[in-house]
Amino acid sequence: MSKKILIVDDLHPIFKERAEALGYHVDDRPEITRAETLASVKDYEGIAVRTKFRIDKEVFDVAPELKFVARAGAGLDNIDIEIAKEKGITLLAANEGNMDAVGEHAVGMLLSLMNNFRKADVEIRNGIWDREGNRGYELKGKTVGIIGYGFMGQSFARKLSGFGVNVIAYDKYKTGFSDEFAKEVSMEEIVKHSDVLSLHIPLTKETKQMVDDEYFFHFKKPIFFINTARGEIVNVKAVLNNIANGKILGAGLDVLEKEKFPTVAEQDWYDALKINEKVILTPHVAGWTFDSYRKISEVLAEKLAEISR
Repeated sequence: MSKKILIVDDLHPIFKERAEALGYHVDDRPEITRAETLASVKDYEGIAVRTKFRIDKEVFDVAPELKFVARAGAGLDNIDIEIAKEKGITLLAANEGNMDAVGEHAVGMLLSLMNNFRKADVEIRNGIWDREGNRGYELKGKTVGIIGYGFMGQSFARKLSGFGVNVIAYDKYKTGFSDEFAKEVSMEEIVKHSDVLSLHIPLTKETKQMVDDEYFFHFKKPIFFINTARGEIVNVKAVLNNIANGKILGAGLDVLEKEKFPTVAEQDWYDALKINEKVILTPHVAGWTFDSYRKISEVLAEKLAEISR
């Protein structure tokens, strides 16, 4: 009997094709519910998921044959990593697959903020021609601070290399990573020198709500702030507070503490957020392009091949 993989989410067909070439029987069921998964997963060696639901103890407990979980995306925060380790289950992620998408999205947000694209566009559509009120800033000569220098942080740094900026990076879990695109520095140097701050770190117990009013207080200069990482890392009220006091010149948020409607609209910060002209919002799509859709599945298939040898 061939080894079996259950795809419970929307993955590019290339993953199934390459998994089958490795000898797996693949059931591609992107419409499957969590309840249906729990009822049918017991015979599968692998699960492939994107964001549909959390792969937690309940799932692991009914999947005695499970040997790996393939996450079609960056990070493993929707998987119970500790339970997986206890059970000896291999976890695969595809950070490399959407790092270019995230890097480009972050640059796009930054340029839009620095040049008032959103505000200017809305004004012109409403009959307002305000050149002075939409005068922007140039990136050249600015210092860009990156928190987290993994695949996403490195991608952002590379995308910035043609803008004539000084890129500095801090990563609590890495040392000796300075390269031609960024210089490794301490957190003290990040808060002292940054004109731009961009987050590229995973959501963990340590980083949840890490960026709050106290965090922004330490920055010495007004900054443009970008978050394409995870929403729960950043306190939205703190962002709004620091826009109000001038510490944040503009914020690009691809992710929020709470996401999707109607949940977002129910938050006590939403009304203030949606009318703030200094904020650009996107619906958690920084890493989700037409190109990354395929590349993510290609990366997953490569990693599956590695563990299947």
